[in-house]
Amino acid sequence: MSAQESAIRKASVRLVPFLCLLYFISYLDRVNIGFAALQMNADVGISAAAYGLGASMFFVGYLLFEVPSNLVMEKVGARRWLARIMITWGLASVAMMFVVGEKSLYAIRFLLGVAEAGFFPAVIVHLSHWFPRANRARVTGLFFIAVPLSSVLGAPVSTALLDYTHGFGGLQGWQWMFLLEGLPAVLIGISCLWYLVDRPAEAKWLTPQEARSLQDVLDREKAETEAQRKYHFLEVFTHPRVVILALVLLLTVSGSYGVGFWMPQIIKLFTTSNMAVGWITSGIYLLSVLGMIGLTRYSDATGQRVAPVAISTAVGGIGFLLCMSHFDSPMIAITGLAIACMGTFSALPVFWTNPSTFLTGTAAAVAIAFINSAAQLSGIAVPWFIGLSREATGGFEMAIGGLGLSLFLASAAILCFKMLGGAAAAAAASRSAKIAP
Repeated sequence: MSAQESAIRKASVRLVPFLCLLYFISYLDRVNIGFAALQMNADVGISAAAYGLGASMFFVGYLLFEVPSNLVMEKVGARRWLARIMITWGLASVAMMFVVGEKSLYAIRFLLGVAEAGFFPAVIVHLSHWFPRANRARVTGLFFIAVPLSSVLGAPVSTALLDYTHGFGGLQGWQWMFLLEGLPAVLIGISCLWYLVDRPAEAKWLTPQEARSLQDVLDREKAETEAQRKYHFLEVFTHPRVVILALVLLLTVSGSYGVGFWMPQIIKLFTTSNMAVGWITSGIYLLSVLGMIGLTRYSDATGQRVAPVAISTAVGGIGFLLCMSHFDSPMIAITGLAIACMGTFSALPVFWTNPSTFLTGTAAAVAIAFINSAAQLSGIAVPWFIGLSREATGGFEMAIGGLGLSLFLASAAILCFKMLGGAAAAAAASRSAKIAP
C-alpha cells in the first residue's frame, strides 16, 4: 500500500464516520418536527398551513446566512466553524420544546436555520481538502448516507419518545423528543474542536510521508483546475454552470423536503399507530441508503458524474407519480414513496462532486454555499405549499404530483449542465484557451 493510499484509508476511517455523525444529528434535528407534529400541532393549536410555514421558516434563516457563514469558514477553518454551528443549532433545537403557538414556532425554526447555516457546504469543502477526485463521490456518498440513516434510526426513536415519555415530568412527548435529540449536537460540537483537522499537513495521526503524499496530490489537482481557469468568487453568482447546478439542486431537494417534513403525516393516513409510522418510515429510508451506496460506487467506477444524477432523479419522479396515482391503495402508495425517496436521495452525493470539477478555493466554497442556499428556496416553499394544498384539497395527491414534476425537471436540467460543459470544452479547443470544461 502506497503512502497516499494509506493516508486516504486513515482519513476515511477517522473523518467520514465522525462527519456522518454530525450530519445524522443535523438532519434529525431539522426534520424531527415532522414527528413532533403528530402531537404538537393538536397540543398547541397549530393548523396544517401554519405547521408548513413553521417548517419553512428554518430555510429562511438558513438561506440568509448560508454564504456569509461559508466565507467565515474559509477564514477560520472548518474545525472551529463546525464546532460553533453544532453547538448553536443544538441549543436552538432544544428550544423547540418551548413552542406554545404559531409565532414561537416561526421564531425558533428561523433561529435554528440561522444556527445551522453553512454546515453542509463547510463539510463538502472540508472533504475536498482531504480526498482526491477519484475518491470523492464514494466518500461524499458515505457522508450523505447520514441523511436517510437519520430517519432509518431516528424515525422509530422519535415516535418511541412521543409515546413513552408523554407526560413524564410534566412534559409532553414531543417536548422530550426535542430535548433529548437536541442535546447531542451541543456535546458533539464541543468535540469537533479537538477531533477535526483542517488539512492533511496538520494531521498528527498521519505519518510525515503519508501527510506529504496526500497533500501533494490535493495541491496538484487544485493547480490543474486553476490552470484551466481560476474564478474570482464574485463570478460564481453569474456562472451559467453554477446557476444550472443551483436549479438542479433546488428541484431535487424539493422531493427530499417534501417527504422529510410530511411523510409521517402521509403514512399516518394508512395506520393509527405512531410506532408503525416510525418503522415504515425507517424501512423506506433504508432503501435510500442502499441506493446511495450503489450509485456512488457506480459513479466512481465509471467516472460518470451527470448521467447517474439524471437517471436517479427521473426514477424519483416516477415514484412520486406512482404514489399520487394509487393513493387509495396503501401498499402501492407507500411503495411509490419508497422509490421516490431512493431516487431523490441517491442523486445527491453524486451531484455534489460536480462543482469541484471546475472550481477551487474560495470560488468553490462560495459556489457550494450559493448552490446550497439557492436550493433552500424549495425548503421555504415546499412544506408550506404542501400544507396549503392539504387544507385546500383535503389530501396530498396534488402536492405529491408536484414533487414528481420537480424531479423530472431536475433530470432535464442536469443534462443541460453537461451540455454547457461540452460547449465550454469545444470553445477552449477551438481557440486554444484554458477554460473550465
